[in-house]
Amino acid sequence: MLSLVQCDIVSADKALFSGAVSMVIATGSLGEMGITPGHTPLLSDLNPGPVRLVMNDGGEEIYYLSGGYIEVQPTSISILADTAVRAADIDEASAAAAVKSAEQQIINQSSDLDFSKAAAMLAEATAQLRTVKALRKKLGN
Repeated sequence: MLSLVQCDIVSADKALFSGAVSMVIATGSLGEMGITPGHTPLLSDLNPGPVRLVMNDGGEEIYYLSGGYIEVQPTSISILADTAVRAADIDEASAAAAVKSAEQQIINQSSDLDFSKAAAMLAEATAQLRTVKALRKKLGN
């Protein structure tokens, strides 16, 4: 049985990760999925939030995706996202401020409010905070 699978994470502007992993854990529209080497081919959308890469030594790397797609083949996993960043690179204070700003826009509901835009901003900022918390939990902080 295979113990590693090639994984690539690519955003619209750069490649963030390329290497061998023992498992990828991501959340699609139907829920969380864990993908290991030899997995059945799969194509799925991804929800905004964390993607965890489990390395061969048991360590993990966590990335934030704004959403995107995952393609799984028995020997490779490709993750495509509009926006993707390493969880360690997310500014928690900025993400928390973005959540508060989006919530305030929704609460105020002025006539010039684009509700769908404010809701999308809220979802993205909340997903970033979830990613930071997942990283903190992994590091035991």
